[in-house]
Amino acid sequence: CSQKTEEKKETPAEPVAEAAPAPAADSGTGPGTYDVKLADGTVLTSVINADGTYVDTDPKGKQVKGLYASHDGKDCFDPEGDELGMCWARSAPAADGSFTATADDGTVVTVTPKKK
Repeated sequence: CSQKTEEKKETPAEPVAEAAPAPAADSGTGPGTYDVKLADGTVLTSVINADGTYVDTDPKGKQVKGLYASHDGKDCFDPEGDELGMCWARSAPAADGSFTATADDGTVVTVTPKKK
């Protein structure tokens, strides 16, 4: 009988293990195309790809490519070449999916998913 009681105790523990995927909610900004508005009003386009790469394009068409990852609740971009990488803390998204992102140096941008 005690074994059956122990089995019943283990069953409720399983949903606790299922609750562990909560970090998926903090899996970073998902793949897609985003408008990134800088403090001066300039709007860049950022494309985050499912393979962990990204491409940022400024209004003049200049592109910066590199690797994207999410670490400790931040979106981190590591550009190709000599440019330094930077991580951005995300705010909670608004109803339209937009959010603010704050870099380690204090720079703040507004990120809005592009409508398909």
